[in-house]
Amino acid sequence: MSIVSSVAELEALYGQPAEASTAKEIDYITPHYRTYIEASPFASLATSGLEGLDCSPRGDKPGFVRIHDERTLMLPDRRGNNRIDSLRNIVRDPRVALLFLIPGMGNTLRVNGRAHISVDPALLESFAVEEKAPRSVMVMQVETIYFQCARALVRSDLWNPARHVDPRSLPSAGQILAALTKERVGGATYDREWPERAAKTMW
Repeated sequence: MSIVSSVAELEALYGQPAEASTAKEIDYITPHYRTYIEASPFASLATSGLEGLDCSPRGDKPGFVRIHDERTLMLPDRRGNNRIDSLRNIVRDPRVALLFLIPGMGNTLRVNGRAHISVDPALLESFAVEEKAPRSVMVMQVETIYFQCARALVRSDLWNPARHVDPRSLPSAGQILAALTKERVGGATYDREWPERAAKTMW
């Protein structure tokens, strides 16, 4: 087995990136990059902590990540499973990354930086939806931001409805839970009740 074990070997294998691959990377939010963030209803949040790495989905109406200024983003922590994996990591290691997706568009937007968790009452209230405020807000200082070219989404054909997978062809959340817990939780009841439970706890 041949293993690449140094940066020098990697650079010799791949060569140098073209100028278009490096000129796009800056340390502040331009008007162009602002339009990407404001149009996106979904982002993946990557964090690092003592237990290892975490990559968590985040989604809401387009513009759910607030642009406070050209070097600051704010992301409310909406209701979820209370695992707080990402938040626990940020408290101990502020390094974070966001990858924004925009339905129908090939380019994605990558943002790297450092973050802290705020519970300022006024800030939380400013993110309230249906009179329900988030319990915390991630405040991120942008260090690098750049768009990623569309090759990955072109290859995956992600936005093509004809390529969508029928959910019935895959195991459901209830089936997975039942198998892992020897039927203690999950099952058909879990799957049947989840849509109503989620609707009542969205915010």
